[in-house]
Amino acid sequence: MKYEVILFDADETLFDFKRSEKVALEKSITTFNIKYDEAYHLPIYSAINKRVWQELEQGILSAEQLKTERFKRLTEKLNLTFDPNEFSNIYLNSLAEASFLLEDALEIVTYLNKKYRLVIITNGLTVVQKKRIQQSSIANYFEAVVISEEVNVSKPNQEIFRYALRRIKHENKETVLMVGDSLSSDIQGGLNFAIDTCWFNPNRSKNESNITPTFEIQSLLELKKLL
Repeated sequence: MKYEVILFDADETLFDFKRSEKVALEKSITTFNIKYDEAYHLPIYSAINKRVWQELEQGILSAEQLKTERFKRLTEKLNLTFDPNEFSNIYLNSLAEASFLLEDALEIVTYLNKKYRLVIITNGLTVVQKKRIQQSSIANYFEAVVISEEVNVSKPNQEIFRYALRRIKHENKETVLMVGDSLSSDIQGGLNFAIDTCWFNPNRSKNESNITPTFEIQSLLELKKLL
C-alpha cells in the first residue's frame, strides 16, 4: 500500500487504559481510607472522566483544569470531602505506574516497525503518558510520541497532527494513516487533517455518527492484511 507513516492513538488502541484506570482509582480511594467498591465507584468515575475528556476535546477545559475538575465532580457525586488536588496527585502517580498493553499490541507494532514509521498521538497528561509509554515493551518502536498537554492542542484539532508530521519531518499526507478507537477524537481528527483513518472497533460498536473512517478493524492484527 501507499502508506509510509502510521499514527497510533495510545489508550484503548495500544494500551489497556480501562485496566490502568481500575488500578489507579482503587489505590487512590483506599489511600483516603474509603472502602472501595469497584461496581459502585468505577462506573461513576468513568462517566465523569469520559465527560471531562470530551470537554477537553471541545476546548471547554484545559488539560490543567481537567486534572482536578473530574475529582471535584467525583466528591460532589459521592458526597465526600477529600481534597480534589491531593486526590488527583495520587491518582496520576498511580496511573503513571499502571502500564498494560492490549492484546496483539506488541505483535502488531513489532511487525509494522519493519515497514513503516510509527508515531503515537495521545490526548493525555504528560506526567501519566510519558511514564506509561516509556516503561512499556513497545516504547522503542515509535519515532515520536506526541502528548496533547505538551503541545497544548488536542485531537480532533488538526494542529496536533500537523505538529506530529513536522516532528518527524514528513510532508506527504497521502502516505499517512491514523489508527485509533475514538470516532470523535482519532477519526474526526484525521478527517480534519485530511488523512486516511482506521477505526479500531474491537467491540463492534455501531457507528451512529456522521464520522466515516477510511477503514474499520476489530483486531489490531487485521492491519497486517490491510497494509
